[in-house]
Amino acid sequence: MPLVYPHMQMSEVVEEHASLIPVINRFGIRLGLGDSSVNEICHNHQLDADFFLTVINTFLHEEYFPEKKLQSFHTSLIIDYLQKTNHYYRQNQLPNIERHLTYFIKVSAPGNQSLSFIGAFFAECKKAFDARMDYDEKTWFPYCLALNESRRQRTDAPIPQASSLQCEDNREELLADLKKIIVKHLSGSYDENLCYAVVIAVNNLQKDMKQQNRIRYRILVPMVTAMEKFVNNHL
Repeated sequence: MPLVYPHMQMSEVVEEHASLIPVINRFGIRLGLGDSSVNEICHNHQLDADFFLTVINTFLHEEYFPEKKLQSFHTSLIIDYLQKTNHYYRQNQLPNIERHLTYFIKVSAPGNQSLSFIGAFFAECKKAFDARMDYDEKTWFPYCLALNESRRQRTDAPIPQASSLQCEDNREELLADLKKIIVKHLSGSYDENLCYAVVIAVNNLQKDMKQQNRIRYRILVPMVTAMEKFVNNHL
């Protein structure tokens, strides 16, 4: 699968890779792309084209992961993207799964215990997402930005230790378990088309999260660790 480059027509890229729609939406880009190139779209939306292309190529290609290039971008740029990703999960992708699942359960035969269990398990998944996203917004992202500012200004303001900011993140595993439960243990009478819609929605979020977690844990976390060492060495 070829990489996406600045001169390419954005609409053609999205036509070929519809899975990019949720990703470009986070950058404020909506469909109705016309004939504009990727570069022109980025210019019109005041986006860093280099960062935008790195993110979408990372999303599209499992083998593409330019760690040094990603680490060269400003911390605030990466955090802003991850914040927008969280917002998209909360406002779009999780409600989409919930909407499909609720209707799936509603129109299926009553008393289906496997569906009741699946509904309860999704509720637990949603709680885990909400907890992690709240933690990001209130604790982790502000900490990263404060640390970066302390490093930049070389101030001696106290910075909390990273060990006090650890938060379990098992969302990928929960989504994998949810999909496995549906595929392996669904029983009774149910609507197959609606079941398929639920599985696809879960699978899309699982894939999305896997790619964004590469940026979170292989780029942002090492950057934060390096900043912590710098700040601690210069206090």
